[in-house]
Amino acid sequence: MRRFRLCPDIFILFKVQNSAFTPFLDFWFSMDAQPVAAVNALKLAGSMTSNDMSLMGLFGHADWVGKSVIGMLVILSILSWGIIFDKFLKIRQLKNRAENFEDRFWSAGSLDLLHDKIKRPADPMQAVFVAGMKEWRAAQDKGLFTNPTSRATVQARVDRVLQVTIGREMAGVETWMTFLASVGSVAPFIGLFGTVWGIMHSFIGIAQAQNTSLAVVAPGIAESLLATAVGLVAAIPATTAYNKFATEIARYAARLDNFANDFIATLSRNLEDSRGSSSVGANEGETLWRRK
Repeated sequence: MRRFRLCPDIFILFKVQNSAFTPFLDFWFSMDAQPVAAVNALKLAGSMTSNDMSLMGLFGHADWVGKSVIGMLVILSILSWGIIFDKFLKIRQLKNRAENFEDRFWSAGSLDLLHDKIKRPADPMQAVFVAGMKEWRAAQDKGLFTNPTSRATVQARVDRVLQVTIGREMAGVETWMTFLASVGSVAPFIGLFGTVWGIMHSFIGIAQAQNTSLAVVAPGIAESLLATAVGLVAAIPATTAYNKFATEIARYAARLDNFANDFIATLSRNLEDSRGSSSVGANEGETLWRRK
């Protein structure tokens, strides 16, 4: 039997004029309106889903595991950027201070006077210089320079002190570098775990709903891929910064080693020059080790 759709205005007018057919017309119109209501409901549901396909919407739809993974990655990313800015400023400051102190060291007429001007080392290079001069002065006060064997021992001991100081200072410079390396290597795998977990739950939901349409599959997959995206956002800057800072720190460490070697050579050269001629000042045997 063919059904005819009735215009609501005609239906109301016909209903008023023919009250005897009211029950039949109510039943007929309700049956004709059910498919339309179902289609409208589906459209509304689709429009709501499309409005929630944003980053915050995807994060809000994720379960507690997905939210925990994304939250952890966001925290790691924030910490990484803080370390990156801190390292950038500190390394630039170390390079400037090292250049200034090298200028003072090369232009100093007396290393003793330069040492006396440094009340507290402000950078690793000054710390290396102060440690070397302290050990050298201690040996000088004990009169160890009179014996050739003792002089060789003093030079070896000063060299060890300089190397220990360089290692201690570089350990402070390299602080948090391990954290950047860990974030760069681990963050993608943490994001991948969140993706695998989300996809697994998406397939479980598809099986329960018994619907494989794109409208059902897409939101869960998008939520899962969000964890991988956040993991890459955290890992890429951390890895790039680690490689950059590792290169800069290695150059700075080589600069300290070169300074220590030059410092030892300067002290040894002044010691050899002082064998023939006494370089004793007026202050009770104070030796002025001058750069040559």
